[in-house]
Amino acid sequence: MMTASLLVLASCVQQSGVIKVDVPERPAGQESALGMTADPIEVVRVGFVGLGMRGYSAVDRFVHVPDSKIAALCDVEADRVARSVAVLERNGLEPALTFSGSEDAWKGLCESPEVDLVYICTDWKSHVPIALYAMECGKHVAIEVPAATTLEDIWALIDMSEKTRRHCMMLENCVYDFFEMSTLAMAQAGLFGEVIHVEGSYHHCLDPFWGEYWNNWRLEYNKEHRGDVYPTHGIGPVCQVLGIHRGDRMKTLVSMDTKAINGPKVYELKTGTPCPEFKNADQTNTLIRTENGKTMLIQHDVMTPRPYDRMYQVVGTDGYAGKYPVSLYCLRENTSLEDGYDALGTEKIYSGEALKSLQEGYPNALLNPEFVELAKSVGGHGGMDFIMDYRLIYCLHNGLPLDMDVYDMAEWCCISDLSRISLENGSMPVEVPDFTRGDWNKVDGYSYAFVK
Repeated sequence: MMTASLLVLASCVQQSGVIKVDVPERPAGQESALGMTADPIEVVRVGFVGLGMRGYSAVDRFVHVPDSKIAALCDVEADRVARSVAVLERNGLEPALTFSGSEDAWKGLCESPEVDLVYICTDWKSHVPIALYAMECGKHVAIEVPAATTLEDIWALIDMSEKTRRHCMMLENCVYDFFEMSTLAMAQAGLFGEVIHVEGSYHHCLDPFWGEYWNNWRLEYNKEHRGDVYPTHGIGPVCQVLGIHRGDRMKTLVSMDTKAINGPKVYELKTGTPCPEFKNADQTNTLIRTENGKTMLIQHDVMTPRPYDRMYQVVGTDGYAGKYPVSLYCLRENTSLEDGYDALGTEKIYSGEALKSLQEGYPNALLNPEFVELAKSVGGHGGMDFIMDYRLIYCLHNGLPLDMDVYDMAEWCCISDLSRISLENGSMPVEVPDFTRGDWNKVDGYSYAFVK
């Protein structure tokens, strides 16, 4: 039986050949959050909600983040709070407020006047309620990936951020990986000519990790949801290269997926329960076209033994960058056809030391050697997690716009719901909403700003 929402979608398809989704009008009294700033905070007091794998490691990193204070700790399970309290004790830091023992213990943290920023590392389903309540309480929020998984929740976060003038940032660490930051600087300098195509993915066999998630929530989520449920690591860095909502925007997408083969097997193995229906495919592919005629390919695969790979490929009219399986740059060479029609490989390839030398000619503000050494020593996926945390606090401390705003969150997360809609309608094209509500070409470029 077709639901009312699908009937609306079907009628849109018949009219235009593209499935359209609603873009609600901005409520009266709200303003765009593009370039939004807030008053500088001398010491950013951080409250952490969810102290499992990601939350605990974040607390451990924040010991080293200047101009911040670990002010509050919250988890349903008291032993996880105690483990994070021990981090503060080992480092001689002031005690933090603690909250635990109930499913809504986080409300007390959000209400506390001792917290400026709520750092959310819970399961995906609880991200949005916590973030909305925190902003209502006057707090800035930083949310683990994916921040939201439905269009309804995405719009709720946008409206609350615009209404309260509180920052809502998604903790997408992969934009701070060293190769991605260098390549962004090169693309902005025009080294690759005009970038016309990009690729990103999340290929990560999770077989060793499924049992580590609290209450088995991640495997359950994949069982119940079809589409690219984890797009942000792949799409975030390439959206920055294309300047999405900074001169371009994603316009339409089409998704295709394989059947689910490994998913049901893994579910039965981990839970002991037969699984006749597992919605998430072993491989999901999404192709996106932008307003300016560029294309993006995004893939998701956590079920096969394919090697870890975020793809990260940038194709320009005069050059190419690729991170996996081997990092390299290719630039156009001035060659002739003296070797005949069959001559291949006329581009010049930079890898190894030649790659490092090329990168040095296009410096990124975050890649000075001292800061890179600090980031690697603190760690977090090789240092990119620390850079993400450092930049978040730096911008709040100095009253700057954040590197990733609420519209980045929306655009990178919406692939989950839009890919589902495309797949459930025979891989029909789906229109990507303009989450900026018409402001996508009013801000130029992307940069890491520093106070001199």
